[in-house]
Amino acid sequence: MISFLIHFTITTMKNLKILILLFLMIALQYTDAQETVRWKFTTGAAIHASAVIAGNSVFIGSADRNLYALDKTTGALQWKFETKGAVHSTPAVYAGKVYCSSTDGNIYSVDKETGKLAWVFATNGEQQYDGWDYYLSSPVVINGAVYTGSGDSCVYALDAETGRLIWKYKTNGMVHATPVIGNGLLYFGSFDGYFYALDATNGQLKWKFKTVGNAYFPLGEIQKAAAIDKNTVIFGSRDYNIYALNAATGTGIWNMKEPGSWIIATPLVHGRHIYFGTSDSHRFYCMDIETGTVKWILPLNMRVYGTACFATETIAFGCFNGKLFFVNPETGKIDSVFQTDESKQNYATVYDATDDFRKDFELYGEKADESEKKIMSLGSILSDPLVENDILYFGDADGIFYALSLK
Repeated sequence: MISFLIHFTITTMKNLKILILLFLMIALQYTDAQETVRWKFTTGAAIHASAVIAGNSVFIGSADRNLYALDKTTGALQWKFETKGAVHSTPAVYAGKVYCSSTDGNIYSVDKETGKLAWVFATNGEQQYDGWDYYLSSPVVINGAVYTGSGDSCVYALDAETGRLIWKYKTNGMVHATPVIGNGLLYFGSFDGYFYALDATNGQLKWKFKTVGNAYFPLGEIQKAAAIDKNTVIFGSRDYNIYALNAATGTGIWNMKEPGSWIIATPLVHGRHIYFGTSDSHRFYCMDIETGTVKWILPLNMRVYGTACFATETIAFGCFNGKLFFVNPETGKIDSVFQTDESKQNYATVYDATDDFRKDFELYGEKADESEKKIMSLGSILSDPLVENDILYFGDADGIFYALSLK
């Protein structure tokens, strides 16, 4: 009996050591980054677009109709400028001015230091394509011209100083994709399913490319901005494809079909690879930029619409489940995870203990609107994370803007 007890005690202690080691391995594999919060700022409604930094300020728009300027070190409010609609565009900063678009159909220029209005340009109006059209086209300012798309199907070039119209180009669909400029050309996609290249100086069409489309989304709508690298432009579509085109001619280089899933996110280009998330297949990809060959795939349990960023030797990206993932760019292994306050509070309303959808939760169907509200209640991260000096900034669907210390 005594020998049995001694054997049982030794065996139990060995098992306990094994359990402790396993626990430590799991803890190290998925580090909760909650303790790294440097500061938070709460707006009055959802933050869908991304921030921009200039000097000691970080600028961010919100669905509460305001454009905010915050001290990037402390999060203190410097000023806010109110529009008449949701500011679902990423601001642009140029020559002492901040530019943004609003769902009120206007493009605004305000003073960078005071937030006072410099000028406003009225488009022919904004509109939302559907419930998953979360973003507006964001202004891009280069060489004294402001370029942006609009829900009125046009792309505009405006004088950055005065707001005077330089030229506009009309497509056959809403333009909520942010333009990108390279080699003197302006590149953007439209909800009409075409990807366009215009001469940036005069708006003349150089070439356009039609997405393939599919049975459910025959237009092959393009919702967000392309990425550009040397002579290649890369963008996703609602026709389940990601495309790589020759930037000079618009001819195809490669494409990949992701069955059953939109590809909304603008790819991140890092080295010779691109990184992007998908919509309904709930994946995050690393691919060779030249060949389209898949290097690795990270399975997730929700959509990724925001663009990833490079952050202290990891790739960081936000997810609709309210989690910010930090991933090894070579292996796709998760290094750490940050979870928004709302996700921690409401995660169990959508997911079970195994990280799968609850049996009583239906993502699409008759209660799709209700389900989408539950997802947004997780503090979904639709914005692109932004890193400067080991501080990562992002906003969530509950209107909270975070600054995380990465060291």
